[in-house]
Amino acid sequence: TRSEQKAILARVQKGETDILIGTHRLLSRDIAFHNLGLLVIDEEQRFGVRHKEKLKKLRKEVDVLTLTATPIPRTLEMSLLGIRDISIINTPPKDRLSIDTRVAPFSEGIVREAVLRELNRGGQIFFIHNRVRDIDRIAGMARRIVPEARIDVAHGQMEEGRLEEVMNRFLDGEIDLLVTTTIIESGLDIPNANTMIIHKPEEFGLGQLYQLRGRIGRAHHRAYAYLLTRAEQPLPPVARQRLEVIQEMTELGSGFRLAARDLEIRGAGNLLGAKQSGFISAVGIDLYMQLIEEVALKLKGEEREEGVEPTIRMRVSARIPKAYVREDRFRLDLYRRLALLDSDEELYRIADEMKDRFGTPPKEVNDLFRLTELRILCRKLRVLEILEQEKRVRLTFDRKTPVSQDRIVTLLQSASDRIRPISEFQLEFMKEGESFGKAWAQTKNFLQELI
Repeated sequence: TRSEQKAILARVQKGETDILIGTHRLLSRDIAFHNLGLLVIDEEQRFGVRHKEKLKKLRKEVDVLTLTATPIPRTLEMSLLGIRDISIINTPPKDRLSIDTRVAPFSEGIVREAVLRELNRGGQIFFIHNRVRDIDRIAGMARRIVPEARIDVAHGQMEEGRLEEVMNRFLDGEIDLLVTTTIIESGLDIPNANTMIIHKPEEFGLGQLYQLRGRIGRAHHRAYAYLLTRAEQPLPPVARQRLEVIQEMTELGSGFRLAARDLEIRGAGNLLGAKQSGFISAVGIDLYMQLIEEVALKLKGEEREEGVEPTIRMRVSARIPKAYVREDRFRLDLYRRLALLDSDEELYRIADEMKDRFGTPPKEVNDLFRLTELRILCRKLRVLEILEQEKRVRLTFDRKTPVSQDRIVTLLQSASDRIRPISEFQLEFMKEGESFGKAWAQTKNFLQELI
């Protein structure tokens, strides 16, 4: 009540309350803190720009901890840029299983099959339809499709007492299928509800779909999520992308990777101002992050040291064959990830992942891994080019190479019959054999000697 709120706010202002827990009400103008030290924001994706602007006014010298399974693009970008620190929990609760996610055009047959499967194992079902005006019509359709199920409706425009009654009956197992809106998106933990049907998922955001899906599979049973699109209309390209991502990322703890894909699809918006998503797609995420980093360093009065992009010309066919990875987008994504690597540990991780997903790699893929190893070493030494010739391998160095003259002189003295300088920034060494394997091993050993 108003009087209770007034008494609580008076205690907060005097410093008699240590911890104040509340909804968006905490952003009202009549709240004054005695000495605010820590602000914790749970379910950050539910706060709009205006809310965040108010929070900024609260927190000029306040520590802020933001919690979310799916950070909005701008928040994620701030963490990637280093403006905010980030900590990720990837470990799922014990015995939790990933959620089987299926995307298909709406079909009464799919709905009936999904509901009966859940009822046969004693479970309950959420049917998400995010339009209050015709939610009763959808509930009527569900009753016609599955007359065996006990069905009711819940949404935010219902009377408070009626809504509470419906939710309590669902919790007590008196309702089998609950037709509801996104009101259930967060805060619910009903272990017996392990099937979800989302009607017209193309109208939802990626983070919203992930949050909704997180309402099921909260026990040790396998959960099923059905995303049933409009059967009569083709999907817009961006909606298709979102549904592909949510279907692909079913493993537990994938919220961060999903948010990163959302950042690529929607863009990051403005670091300052009202836009929470936007134009990043025009330049691509990697170039955008590079531009932001350059501007930040310039404002600090620092210079960004440009890395080198080595060219490796060796006699080998190193690639990912279509017969090994059939889908173009997966192949392109793997090429991109390999091209950006700067450590052997990451390379071994990608190699293990590819073996798990696609089976034992063929020779061309193993040769691509070998060239990537050389590329990582070249970046460390600022080697611009490796050129394999008939009997020799030539290395061209950047002028800012960290390799010292003394190190090169020592190598020349110890192996003058095998290594020779061509110019100030070029070296050659003799090959021992014709195979790529031998040329690669010699080149790798030579680069490691320079390190």
